Amino acid sequence: MTTFRSALTASAVVLGLAALATAPAQAAAQPAFLAASQMPSSSTPWTASQIFTGVPENGGALCAPYKIPAQNTRYREFNTELDTNGVQITTVARTEADAVKLVDTLRKSLAGCGPLLQKQNPGLKAVSAAHGKVAVEEGAWVYSLDTADPQVGNTDIHLFSVGRDGRTVTFVRWGQMGDFKDAPLNAFRTTTKTAVNKLH
Repeated sequence: MTTFRSALTASAVVLGLAALATAPAQAAAQPAFLAASQMPSSSTPWTASQIFTGVPENGGALCAPYKIPAQNTRYREFNTELDTNGVQITTVARTEADAVKLVDTLRKSLAGCGPLLQKQNPGLKAVSAAHGKVAVEEGAWVYSLDTADPQVGNTDIHLFSVGRDGRTVTFVRWGQMGDFKDAPLNAFRTTTKTAVNKLH
């Protein structure tokens, strides 16, 4: 009887281990996104969309369209009642080396955006500027784009940032009508730091 019970116990242990081995691995936690309240303050409150899979239809990144792959990517859009808007796009690269390469690609696109837009749109005045590195995780970098279209009288200002935590890269854009003097650069730096810190 003792031998029979021992055999049953051993069989139960083996079956239990087999069940653990075949159970699906718990899905890794997805990178977290900014909340509406974490965007730079505005005269009217921000609202945030749900989190979507892939990239926005236009490629998601003014100055860097179609640079961010749709695979393993999600995004959230932000708006106010005025003409202020934004987006956060986050992607998990296959390797950390791939993430580093993507950050470099996005930074080059943002730095050269103004001259490229002027070349593509005769008459448009566009100035890009780099605003340094934010000390967070593997780093984040902030850029601006100031555009003016004399033919229609529109002026727009955008702020961008690209940051990385391991294999995860996040891109944040803020924009509104106006000039660079209207841009909340310091607040956007804080938003950028929060965005990268929230990834994992």
